[in-house]
Amino acid sequence: MPPNARLKAMAYGHKTEHRLRVRAQVVLHAARGRSNARIAQETGLHLDTVRRWRGRFAEQGLPGLKDRQRCGRPPVFTPLQVAEVKALACRLPVESGVPLSRWSCPELAYEATRRCIAAFVSASTVRRWLADDALKPWQHRSWIFITDPNFRAKAQRVLDLYACTWQGTPLDADEYVISADEKTSIQARCRCHPTLAPGQARAMRVNHAYGRGGALAYLAAYDVHAAKVFGRCEKTTGIDPFMNLVTQVMTREPYASAKRVFWVVDNGSSHRGKKAADRLSAAFPNAVLIHTPVHASWLNQVEIYFSVVQRKVVHPNDFTDLAQVRDRLRAFEDRYNATAQPFQWKFTTSDLDDLLARLDRHTADHQEQSSVGRAT
Repeated sequence: MPPNARLKAMAYGHKTEHRLRVRAQVVLHAARGRSNARIAQETGLHLDTVRRWRGRFAEQGLPGLKDRQRCGRPPVFTPLQVAEVKALACRLPVESGVPLSRWSCPELAYEATRRCIAAFVSASTVRRWLADDALKPWQHRSWIFITDPNFRAKAQRVLDLYACTWQGTPLDADEYVISADEKTSIQARCRCHPTLAPGQARAMRVNHAYGRGGALAYLAAYDVHAAKVFGRCEKTTGIDPFMNLVTQVMTREPYASAKRVFWVVDNGSSHRGKKAADRLSAAFPNAVLIHTPVHASWLNQVEIYFSVVQRKVVHPNDFTDLAQVRDRLRAFEDRYNATAQPFQWKFTTSDLDDLLARLDRHTADHQEQSSVGRAT
């Protein structure tokens, strides 16, 4: 772009900083032959300011319109002090002898002063330091470590079924994969005052006080590849309610005459262990029970459907009685089945291997740190 065009773009561009726009306008006014006094009058700048930007542009061109590099105020804190505060934030408070469950910026500032890292440091300064490295010690995430010795083998079976494969062989057209589980204790909470619909600049309002109308269990079987849900409501969970769900699905086509129907379940008491598998195959010879690894119900796709139910049907909980809960769940099933598409499941066996490798590295690092701690 020619210098003149760049100057005009800077002077009239909507995304140009105001100070750069004014300086470019000064130069354009001067190019039209206007005096410094007139330019100062039209732009509202001081006469000396107009002289300065005309002079800089004459000497340096467009780069002369930018601010010069300033040394600024000398730093109050040394890089070592900043690093020590960040290192403190990366340790659990209990490891530092502080009776806290997690750090906050004011607590870190106080602790830095108490440890003589700095004579004084404000919480906002600590917050700025932590933001440089995206450190947020006041947040936490819960997780559970793998304890199942056959985790990979069990997880791979489930992932292969999602990929339409069983023991290295593609599934036939008359083989199906069902993901099933229970959503326990859906309560009917009758609010003491009617829920108010949302309005302009106002969110929906739900009264905090409520009366209890009982609770029920919602059991669902999700056809992974057809994206179809079969659900039922029971008073509680258990072997009989789960078998009722199985019967509801397996007595209808195409599952009744299917070659095999794989039921992916977690290790809940309703369908745990070999007895549950034998019970299922005895009732329906073409049904095969597949367990996810222990503490890995996140591999069960029906959990995604339950999250949809929680967000769209159950929460906020405002039902007059359990009958209304049942009716709402049945109506939502029909609505969901009318438009649902299979979940875009992206966790593959390669991702599984990466996860296990990271956990192995974590275990090795933790054991190394523990041995170093005992040695010291």
